[in-house]
Amino acid sequence: MPCTSCGSKTLTREDISGSLICVSCGVVQAFDNYDAQLYGRDGPTGIYVHVGTAGTGSALNYKEKKIYESNKLIDELTFKLDLTGQRSIQIKNMIDKITDGEFGLGDWFPILIGACSYVVMRLDDKSLPISEVASVLNCDVYELGRMITRVVEFLNLKLPEVDIVSMFERVIRNSRLQGFTNLDESMLDRMRKQGVLLLNCAVKWFLTTGRRPMPVVVAVLVFVAELNGVSVKIENVAKEVHCTVVTCRKRYKELLEALVKVAQALPWGKDVTVKNVLKNSPFVMNYMEMKSMEKRKEERDGLNCGGIDLGDVVSECLKKDVEYRIEGGGVESDPRYLEVEERSGLALTGVDCVHKTQLSHECLAMIYTRFANEIDDGKLLEESEVIHGVKGRGGYELHAYRDWWCGKSELSKKVLLKKILEKDVGLDVMPPSFVNGCMVNERRRAKINAAKIRIDKIMNPSRASTGDVDNVYFLESVNTRKRKRKPVAEIDWEDLIIETLLLHQVKEEEIEAGHYNTLLDLHVFNSGIM
Repeated sequence: MPCTSCGSKTLTREDISGSLICVSCGVVQAFDNYDAQLYGRDGPTGIYVHVGTAGTGSALNYKEKKIYESNKLIDELTFKLDLTGQRSIQIKNMIDKITDGEFGLGDWFPILIGACSYVVMRLDDKSLPISEVASVLNCDVYELGRMITRVVEFLNLKLPEVDIVSMFERVIRNSRLQGFTNLDESMLDRMRKQGVLLLNCAVKWFLTTGRRPMPVVVAVLVFVAELNGVSVKIENVAKEVHCTVVTCRKRYKELLEALVKVAQALPWGKDVTVKNVLKNSPFVMNYMEMKSMEKRKEERDGLNCGGIDLGDVVSECLKKDVEYRIEGGGVESDPRYLEVEERSGLALTGVDCVHKTQLSHECLAMIYTRFANEIDDGKLLEESEVIHGVKGRGGYELHAYRDWWCGKSELSKKVLLKKILEKDVGLDVMPPSFVNGCMVNERRRAKINAAKIRIDKIMNPSRASTGDVDNVYFLESVNTRKRKRKPVAEIDWEDLIIETLLLHQVKEEEIEAGHYNTLLDLHVFNSGIM
């Protein structure tokens, strides 16, 4: 064939590329090596790249390459989550079952890996927070939660309950914060037992019901750290476990408020507040531990103080070698604090005699008042020059209270929920959601009564009464934490809706439920009354 440029027939084929070149003009002949796309048994084929293969240097087809890349991605993500060995194999088997052996390479596949990782850990009763998985995958927590739900429903699995104790132990064991890296094993074990006790109490006080577990773990960890003199900030702990700082602060405040309620059983409980409960926490923790070790509803012989001898608590708190470590004579040996007058008029001195005596709350309060007055007047500091511990602005530092903890309570380890509810830790409360619901119903009932009075005032002006109208605003000021100045005559949108529903003969029980949109659709907009 002649050259397409000069028409000469001096054409030759190059050895390297195989193209046909004209010797006279040097022009490469176009479309000389064109090969028609013929469909064979394995699909269409080309000259250099065969469709359906992995490319140059690979003999894998598309499916084999996809499975290879998928397994490579699974190994990478499970290594970041510290899930290797048998757990990695379980994750691969679960993904293989879900995808029918197809696996995948889309944006959804890493989320599926994270969901299967979480499900495998939950089935093994191990701790793996969703927030931690989402941070490794760099995805949204809610998106990961929806994928977990789909995996559980597809495989028809029943996950065990969330083990908040295992979460706490995992966080305190793997924490890389500056305050925890230098602690010895004995102190870590001590803090772990104290944290487990507080977590079990939080479960009993319904502080974890309907809430995310990790913020509660952060709150307990910060509390036990401050209790043992470890300097740590709640922001750093929340950042390490990928939690919201605001939520962690709320759980921390709720924990302090619960401990204040427990402290009311102590003789000086009325002086304990949220601000100083941390300084009184050794006494509160000792009280809770002693209460949990006793059988419920069992009274001690010779005492009717609610199942616990507060004399033991006070004498333990005033010991020379436990809290204040005062050299040269201690409070325990001073008969001024432990004199108890019997009805016969005889005075009993000494700790042994006090243990055999029935101590009333008034007597314990008097002992504590005397001791507090001595501390305030500085008399004990004059009698003893050396006090082991550093005294700050607000009193003695917490490291002077280390011998009060024994760690023998059953609540210091993981126990079943039924046993937690059976234990007595000095406080029995209702769930916060139930209490809030009752308060909302009470406020709504007051609004209904006020609306009825306003309607009756318009329809019957002579029988009008304004006594109950102000009641609703008083309830709002009591139920809300922040003080808000409201005019007495102010009416909001909820009052107008309640009036409208009452005028349309809606039952008061239905209005108390608070489903205003549904009631308006049923009785107002579809009633035919304009």
